[in-house]
Amino acid sequence: MKLDKLLVVIDASQPSHPALERAAWLARRTQAHLHVLLVEYSAALDGSTLENSLQTQAREALLEQRSTWLQELLTPLQSEGLALQLDVRWGKRLHESVLEVADQLQPDLVLKSAAHNNLLRRLLLTDSCWQLMRHCPFPLWLVHHAEWRGGKLCTAVDPLHKDDKPAALDHHLISTSQALSTALGMHADVVHCHAPLPRTLLNNTELLATYQQYLQDDAQQHHQAFDDLVGQHGIAPQSAHLLEGAPENMLPRFVRKQEIDLLVMGAIARGRLDTILIGHTAERLLESVDCDLLVVKLPAEK
Repeated sequence: MKLDKLLVVIDASQPSHPALERAAWLARRTQAHLHVLLVEYSAALDGSTLENSLQTQAREALLEQRSTWLQELLTPLQSEGLALQLDVRWGKRLHESVLEVADQLQPDLVLKSAAHNNLLRRLLLTDSCWQLMRHCPFPLWLVHHAEWRGGKLCTAVDPLHKDDKPAALDHHLISTSQALSTALGMHADVVHCHAPLPRTLLNNTELLATYQQYLQDDAQQHHQAFDDLVGQHGIAPQSAHLLEGAPENMLPRFVRKQEIDLLVMGAIARGRLDTILIGHTAERLLESVDCDLLVVKLPAEK
């Protein structure tokens, strides 16, 4: 995974900018170029009763004001010698503007701060976060507001490839995390969660009678698939973790216990996220992890 061009999304309405802080941290280690994007919109200047010329002037004045603000924000980073490009533009839907710029820039990584609940210290995903996870073809780094240690990353895999997930995705995820580990000096773990069917969901008498055998067979199947996957990538046993339980329960606990800073997860590029990343399960999982998230898709075939 290259880290030459980073697209950083800034929200001027927020008091802090973790995505910019994380991008600067990455740039200091990789000499990456930062393309800093601020998308501005005001409903009062969109279809208002102002004459077109006045409306245009008002928009330009607002964008100029934001440009000045962004320049002041970035001045300390420019003084460090980091390569920066400012991009302030008008856009009603943030995710559409980000996707448009990304298509032009072809970044190696897109970084965006997630919303933050100060009371619960939770990662809260806005609609723009979900839209970018669904439609952004580039790796998407959602930045948590918690303290960044920059020491550990972990990749969540599914070696049995349920829900029609391409088998190549797990290999791509691990290769991506290993490249990040090397470039950023972070320790890399790999984790897989599996949850057998509870006995209470089995109504068939024959299945109930062989439930213990089913548990053994299921565990063996996951162990074998996981061992084969990590073995192909030369991952040390102490860095490979097979957990029994639902991902939305086990991954947040694992992240906290192991003090993971970045959780790498996969999404299929079919216009929607993989099962682990959609619906109520996703909200429980993604909004309860105390770390940054990196959502990765397979590169588009050329």
